[in-house]
Amino acid sequence: MRIAPHILHVAQPVEGGVARVVTDLAAAQLAAGLRVTVACPRGGTLAYDVRALGCRVLRWDATRSPGHRLPGEVRRLARLVHDVRPDLVHAHSAKAGLAARLAVRGALPTVFQPHAWSFEAADGAAARLALAWERFGARWAARVLCVSEAERRTGYRAGITARWRVVPNGVDTDRFRPEGDSARSGAGPLVVCVGRLCRQKGQDVLLRAWPEVVRQVAGARLVMVGDGPDAARLRAAAPASVEFAGGTPDTAAWYRAADVVVLPSRWEGMALAPLEAMACARPVVVTDVDGAAESLPPAHRPDCLVPSEDPGALARALTALLCDEPLRSALGARGRSHVLHAHDLQRATDAVTDVYRELLGVSCAQAAGPNEGRKCIPT
Repeated sequence: MRIAPHILHVAQPVEGGVARVVTDLAAAQLAAGLRVTVACPRGGTLAYDVRALGCRVLRWDATRSPGHRLPGEVRRLARLVHDVRPDLVHAHSAKAGLAARLAVRGALPTVFQPHAWSFEAADGAAARLALAWERFGARWAARVLCVSEAERRTGYRAGITARWRVVPNGVDTDRFRPEGDSARSGAGPLVVCVGRLCRQKGQDVLLRAWPEVVRQVAGARLVMVGDGPDAARLRAAAPASVEFAGGTPDTAAWYRAADVVVLPSRWEGMALAPLEAMACARPVVVTDVDGAAESLPPAHRPDCLVPSEDPGALARALTALLCDEPLRSALGARGRSHVLHAHDLQRATDAVTDVYRELLGVSCAQAAGPNEGRKCIPT
């Protein structure tokens, strides 16, 4: 019997969509008979969630952004890789992708998953430096795994030469479903925005759009679900019709409470929140950034897709949906069907495991042996 392949996931950040993706992958890979270790900093939800799955978790102290601590972070990760001796390293997001590729330097099969490009998150010299690194660092990734074709095209057009693979995000449609508890909700039409409170997610643009929505839709209310570095600034700018619910492990309850879910991002790879909302049969309004159009059913795009950083267009789209209950119901039903068909979580995690198998030249079934009784991905 061959020993099952050992996958090391390296993650920073440790909350939000990246943490959800890593947790879902770890759960599926453990169920498929792989050995899985996650290296990540303290804090957030990731370490707790994957440990609850029975996954080994190793502490890797790392800040969210590059800085003077980077050399020490790379050294610590290199020692960790040496001690763990994984068969494959999967690095998630810009910081972990930077440190892991510097630590491993192609000595092991390395999958880098950007979860949105680092150079889109910066301006000026910082953006140029981030892009130069991504062009250089691609040589140390056996695969660059994008969550949308648009994310891949952005990298390609920026001059990144990589061995690409596109695996669209998937969500748990049993957890995110129309039936179930709803969050506390008062009277009046409700718009919900779920996401980290930060510049990327564009909640400041939503607050600029919101007064026009309130003028057009009597009693309209907005709930921001999440926490982050911009929380205090956003609260200070928000009118009385906006509530800040903070972070919660049960975002599904807020999706179910919503008449419309909105995510006005400035950049993404493919955001999870719109997929989760559609799985709960709720209409969404999203900005036309990487992955947004691909995440929507084609028929939704005229009603649900607006330009980024355009408060007027955002207000018009929200107002139109809040004033049209039959359209909301139709969009919600089609959205649920679309997610079931195109963004099923098992399909997504199986596709990632297929990437590992391709790189390692071994299947789960071969590694675990014929009598292990594990749920292995067929060759």
